[in-house]
Amino acid sequence: MAETVIYLDHAATTPVAPAVLEAMLPWLHEGYGNPGSLHRIGRRARQAVREAREQVAALIGAEPREIHFSSGGTESDNLALAGILEGKPGTLVTSPTEHHAVLHTAHRCASHGATVYEMKVDQMGCVDLAAFRDSCPHDARLVSLMHGNNETGVLQPVEEVALWCFDQGIAFHSDAVQSVAHVPIDVRSWPVSMLTLSAHKLGGPKGAGALFVRKGTVLTPQITGGGQERKLRAGTENVAGIVGFGLACELVRTRQAQESKRLALLGVRLQEGIISRIPDCQINGGDAPRLPHIVNIGFAGVEGEGVLYGLDAENICVSTGSACTAGVSDPSHVLRAMGQSHGEALSAVRFSLGVSTTEADIDRVLNVLPRVIQELRAH
Repeated sequence: MAETVIYLDHAATTPVAPAVLEAMLPWLHEGYGNPGSLHRIGRRARQAVREAREQVAALIGAEPREIHFSSGGTESDNLALAGILEGKPGTLVTSPTEHHAVLHTAHRCASHGATVYEMKVDQMGCVDLAAFRDSCPHDARLVSLMHGNNETGVLQPVEEVALWCFDQGIAFHSDAVQSVAHVPIDVRSWPVSMLTLSAHKLGGPKGAGALFVRKGTVLTPQITGGGQERKLRAGTENVAGIVGFGLACELVRTRQAQESKRLALLGVRLQEGIISRIPDCQINGGDAPRLPHIVNIGFAGVEGEGVLYGLDAENICVSTGSACTAGVSDPSHVLRAMGQSHGEALSAVRFSLGVSTTEADIDRVLNVLPRVIQELRAH
């Protein structure tokens, strides 16, 4: 019998929870109505979307009307940035360790008249709050800062930045795609203008996401052609995906505290086990507050891609960084921004834990990984 695959790439995507899949299936056959239709089949679909909006809102303490569904985190980031800035004067302040959905959209906004200012980060990948306050351009229209980094798990001081931006009258956006399943977020106490969420990072399906837009925040739609999502995102709603997203958020809300504690213990077990067994390795972002499910480690003298394939041959799935840059040989832009050399950044491997991860999985990795590293260093 084939050996069970150990999946340690939950930061790239999570398996759809069984209850979520079950909830989605009816909306792929008998619940086929268009939520915009006035007849009973359409009304049922519209009610399902309404209930899912309430579930997503409840996870972050928002009002349902502040949740705007999208196709995922990338689209939500695009709407947040371009919706405020594209074609308008002013400065976008962000960091060099953001997801490419933010960085590439920032470059696009710059080509249409905006100015982009990147905050520096330290060797742990954290922004300097004092330096940010002192150097923030006077014409800043929007600050965008990721909550939990998708490669290192490093948490940024989002609440403090949001409070400062609120006091200054500057719109603030945070990509919380990686963090919302693992860290409590309450927009009633965080004065963020916008917050990005994605279903497939928390046990929901791919192709569904949301942008929280605080009441009073004015955005220019990026997809036009209809009045859906309060006229911010045209297009017939992905009812099955939205229903799955809603239930996934409800499951996270009820299980978050217990599951995050479990993953944190497993992460420490993995991290300490690797350090004790393998010389010349470093935890990237290790001294900073981090998400409980991500462990990013650089192994001197090897390339992360080699480690990935070595583990894959042992039925262990990991990543060398962001899934969105898979197949690209350039080193991680996140690690380079943290001051690492080209070689150091190429040596990184990301282990990201999730609902399926067990102590036995971690012990299997600790049994296999030293041999994989030793073999790679010997060549």
